[in-house]
Parts: sequence; C-alpha cells; structure tokens
Amino acid sequence: MLASTSPQRRAILEQLGLPFEVVEPRYEERGDDPLEHAVGKARSVEGAGDRPVLGVDTVVVCDGRVLGKPGTAAEAERMLELLGGRTHEVVSGLCLRTVGWEEARSETTRVEFRPLTPRDLGSYVASGEWEGRAGGYAIQGRGAALVRRIEGDFLNVVGLPAALLVELLAERFPGTYGFG
Repeated sequence: MLASTSPQRRAILEQLGLPFEVVEPRYEERGDDPLEHAVGKARSVEGAGDRPVLGVDTVVVCDGRVLGKPGTAAEAERMLELLGGRTHEVVSGLCLRTVGWEEARSETTRVEFRPLTPRDLGSYVASGEWEGRAGGYAIQGRGAALVRRIEGDFLNVVGLPAALLVELLAERFPGTYGFG
C-alpha cells in the first residue's frame, strides 16, 4: 500500500512492476525531517493487514537550507536561482512496515545544476512545472535541462528512492516481488 497521492511515486512503482494500492495518508507534516514524515505517513494507514505499507517524503537541501514546495512563482524562481550553478542534495525518507515490523531508512542523491540565466529561470518558471515540487523543479521533465550531473539514485530525485525500496523488498520479501 502506498501512503501517498504522488503521481511520480505511483509511476515509479508501476515502472518497477510492483502491485500497490494508493491510500491517502492521514498525517500532518511538521518540520523538515523526511524520515520522520515517511514514518508518520506509513503509520497513518490502518487496515493494511499483512500487506506492506510504504511511506516516503522528499526534501531538497542546499547549504543546510531545506527547500520545500514553492507556493508561488516568485518563490520558485528564488529557489532555482539559489540552486543555479551549485550542488544540492535530494534527501528522501522511506518507511516500509507491516503489523509485525518496520524499516525506516534515508537516501541522498547529489544534484549539480548548471549556471542559470534570468532567461532560463523565467522560461522554467513560466512552464509551471515547478508547482508541487520540492526545490521547485522536476528532473523527469523540463527540469532535466537545469541539471549538469547527479550522483546517486535518479528516481530518488523524481520522488521515490527505488534502489533502497528494492533492497528492502529483497531483504524482507525474497522472491515475492521478483527481487532477492
């Protein structure tokens, strides 16, 4: 069960060929800790029985500053301006749990942006792709043009640390989902 309504997370689970059901988490985020939020989301889902529940939360961190989802175009532009020409981290917390156990881990991917001109910023912000995106960009869309390189799990930047999830599924459910 996926404790998230994120279309990106659904798409990644579909890409991996994993069966899942979407359940909107009943969890109110406070603070900036993605691992705490992932655990809270997973624990907020009731009635899963023996089925595993997956909670995930992702933040962008630049120079120790957490960049959430911008609320306005001006805020998105400020975030992107900060990220331009620099390396930042995309940190995801992931919690996989059943009634009998719970695993919570983090994954970090480093992303380097190319230097961005005012035209780059204006064009990207005008696209609207920044809406609802931590750090104000979507690497799987037009935001790919902002990126010079990444180190780590690409899908973590999209919204779900797939390599970490597969590792946990292989450990906890060897062979059940085709891993391990």
